[in-house]
Amino acid sequence: MVSQENRTRVDMELYAGGSARVLLIESPYYQEITGELITGARAVLDAAGVGYDRVAVPGALEIPQALKQAVAAGLFTGGSKAAYAGAIILGCVVRGETSHYDIVCNNTNHWVMETAILHNIPVGNAVLTVDTEAQALARARGGADGKGGDAARACLRLMHLAQAFGRHTS
Repeated sequence: MVSQENRTRVDMELYAGGSARVLLIESPYYQEITGELITGARAVLDAAGVGYDRVAVPGALEIPQALKQAVAAGLFTGGSKAAYAGAIILGCVVRGETSHYDIVCNNTNHWVMETAILHNIPVGNAVLTVDTEAQALARARGGADGKGGDAARACLRLMHLAQAFGRHTS
């Protein structure tokens, strides 16, 4: 297992404050792991002064469906119903003895990314794909410095870029 102590976080300007909100879509299938991810994401969002709402789905495969339902409801568009400027997805998939792991990981990530790209949604991804629950806990723990915090920073960075690019359109 690669030590997380050796990774260096590159400082980047993040979206902060303002009225933007973020949608957290969580799969609590592994409750302790998801709880740690949520703790990290919330710590980063709270520090940035960004509000959020949480929705839960049964498993990782339902995360892209929830994101797409929010898009279909107009919650990410610039219209009057727009509630969110970004999303953070949180959950865990642990490798088992069958190919189900590959199906869940590949489809979850593919459909989240497709939805994010097609609808220009800043998404931070903290769906851990691991061999063991111990690996997942090692990555999820650490509060703002864990993978939940990383996903929140990724979302806030993409929100900042969307805002900056929007200033340059005519």
